[in-house]
Amino acid sequence: MKDAAVRTRVLVLAAILALAFGGLTGRLAWLMIVKHGELSQLAERQYSRTVVLRAQRGPIVDRRGAALATSTATESLFVQPRSVGDPVRIAARLAPVIGLSEPEVHAALTSARPFVWLRRKLPPTIAEQVRTLREPGLGFLPEPLRLYPNRELAAHVVGFEGVEGGLEGIERAFNAELAGVPGKAIAGRDALGREVATQHLLRPPLPGHGVMLTIDSTIQYIAEREIDAAYRRTHAKAAMVVVLEPRSGDILAMAIRPTFNPNTFLDVPSADHWRNRAVTDPFEPGSTFKAILAAAALEESVVRPDDRINGENGAITLAGTTIHDWKKYGWLTFAEVLQNSSNIGSIKVGLALGRERYYRYMKAFGFGATTGVGLAGESRGLLRDPQRWSLLSLPTMSIGQEISVTALQLVAAFGAIANDGTLMLPRLVRSTFDAEGRETRRFEPKAVRQVISPDTARTLSRLLVRVVDAGTGRFAAIPGYAVGGKTGTAQKLDPATGRYSRAPGVLSFVGFAPADEPRFAMLVMLDEPKNEKWGSEAAAPIFNAIGREILRYLEVPPRDAQPLQIVTGAEAVAPARVRLVSTAPEVVEPDGTRRMPDLTGKTLRQALGALEPLRVEVRLAGQGRVVRQVPAPGEPLEPGAVARLTLTRAARGER
Repeated sequence: MKDAAVRTRVLVLAAILALAFGGLTGRLAWLMIVKHGELSQLAERQYSRTVVLRAQRGPIVDRRGAALATSTATESLFVQPRSVGDPVRIAARLAPVIGLSEPEVHAALTSARPFVWLRRKLPPTIAEQVRTLREPGLGFLPEPLRLYPNRELAAHVVGFEGVEGGLEGIERAFNAELAGVPGKAIAGRDALGREVATQHLLRPPLPGHGVMLTIDSTIQYIAEREIDAAYRRTHAKAAMVVVLEPRSGDILAMAIRPTFNPNTFLDVPSADHWRNRAVTDPFEPGSTFKAILAAAALEESVVRPDDRINGENGAITLAGTTIHDWKKYGWLTFAEVLQNSSNIGSIKVGLALGRERYYRYMKAFGFGATTGVGLAGESRGLLRDPQRWSLLSLPTMSIGQEISVTALQLVAAFGAIANDGTLMLPRLVRSTFDAEGRETRRFEPKAVRQVISPDTARTLSRLLVRVVDAGTGRFAAIPGYAVGGKTGTAQKLDPATGRYSRAPGVLSFVGFAPADEPRFAMLVMLDEPKNEKWGSEAAAPIFNAIGREILRYLEVPPRDAQPLQIVTGAEAVAPARVRLVSTAPEVVEPDGTRRMPDLTGKTLRQALGALEPLRVEVRLAGQGRVVRQVPAPGEPLEPGAVARLTLTRAARGER
């Protein structure tokens, strides 16, 4: 009996042990096979933290490959607070090195969070100083640093990057392409929170694609230099230049003032400095818009260049309101209406054209809609439906009031006139490319629509050349080149009175050159300058200064029209033809009178350079420097005038 009882107990115990072992084996199998993934992740979370590694951002380059934005490798400093020994001591040592206050560093070192960023994107010298401290709990992870090597150059186009990616300009518009694919790394620690490994790379980041712009850095620099000087000289509220290639729609330059340095974009008085006013800020165009009226009227055969229009001696009354011209005119041809920017003549043409046709052409030129350039915050401007126009709307719109446009809209419309009537989509990005430089996407030039016929465009171009040669745009003339364009002086509404203020508003000039084969169209605008009154005097000279530099840079040869006639020696009878390009300013009075400059003491080359813009025949006697001239300095030069210069060499020993 005893043996049977013992045997029974042994069997029961064995069965219990077998069941226990089977249960334990099943549990282990469940945990090791079924729950393996979940438990592994839990364990990993207990001893490490996964950190996202930002990819190196793709570069932004100009049309010739010059870098406008680039990235370089740097390191970011983090702390694992549980691994820190003496936070007071470490804060005192670390704070002056990384440029933070001791309280800020101490708060990070004693945080309840397991992982805290201390400083992102440290310079290499600072990172090395931190390493020499050899303090536990501190670690580094690689991060790219965004750099803008040209500082303010094209800042509003390029934009800038923040912690979360692109915030303005191309950096924002093409953030997905530039940003790349983030990687992952593990910042390790043991069960007590002590650091066991600074990092372990799980997945390397993939660099972003680069973006090639249509901007030309050289033209951008020229535009920025000149508009910056004008902005400072006139104390304007804002200023801008937009340069566009008519045939392709490529934006060659977009210079805005006030500006900022993208490397330190927070160091500005307000966020207004970041705004790309060329696409975000609409304004009343004033008389520059008369070119759009002229395009519509010529295309619809409402008027011909030689048709005569009565200027009503400078005043016209419509709907109980008297509108004045800037000068009292009588009878003018339509060409002279545009040339002299007559308000009354333009209003009469607008009334003959009619609201429906005028509205249709304004829409066709792109007004009242975004251009599609792709920058954030682009305005459509203001163009109301004709059903909402008042009795005065058509007359005032004929002179560029009661409508608002952006700078990019207006220069694109003039580009259409220069491009035989075809409106091109403004293009700011040419292509994207990968880390090896291979093109991944290309943006081809795109025609939006044919707005006016080529014949009308060429006729209008000739009329706009007359505006520059003999009208209000004469200060935009570039010696040796045919320039077409239009001045604008737009007053602003006074909020207090609801009427147009007499204070300077928007002064502008829009034009293109060379008019017979345009290489660029350009808008120059000054917003509320303090010491200028007219677009012809404020904006047109800036167009001249930038335009002549662009033509020289693009190696566009000057035309051969009206060369200097030079007769040398007392017996010379056959004048020699020469062609010069002069950068000397023209001696022109506000009323258009040309006067003889003072050439005394100048070399022959200097004298010819000063006389070339005046298009006079020159007769020379002798060699050396000018000692006598006829006409005398300051005397008016009539058409066909002859300038006689006597030159002598300096005596030996003289300088």
